[in-house]
Amino acid sequence: MGRAVVACGLLLLVLSGAAWAQEVVDGTSATSTTSGISQYLPLIILLVAFGGIFYFMLIRPQRKRQQEMNTLLSGLKRGDKVMTAGGIIAEIDSIGDTSVVLLLEEGSKLRMAKASIVRKLDK
Repeated sequence: MGRAVVACGLLLLVLSGAAWAQEVVDGTSATSTTSGISQYLPLIILLVAFGGIFYFMLIRPQRKRQQEMNTLLSGLKRGDKVMTAGGIIAEIDSIGDTSVVLLLEEGSKLRMAKASIVRKLDK
């Protein structure tokens, strides 16, 4: 997927460079009398294209992951078996606003931040 982004970027760069190139006629450069927005149109197209690439490659997937994490954390209940970011597998004993109390296999309890839970496991 990274190669596709580089290829698209290079293609857009070449297209914008070609639009900015001056036309050479008989060894002398012909100047165009473009004015206003048409002079900056290739640059604007390039910036919009890169903005779209950044949105679809970086921002959109991150929002999707964040929404999935919020759904996971809001759906937790007592008795669910979960895995934390540190690899601890435990059962939820109680849930607070920002923390959870986990019941480990040997009966000990551990209070952790709610955000450290990364996955809900099957019982």
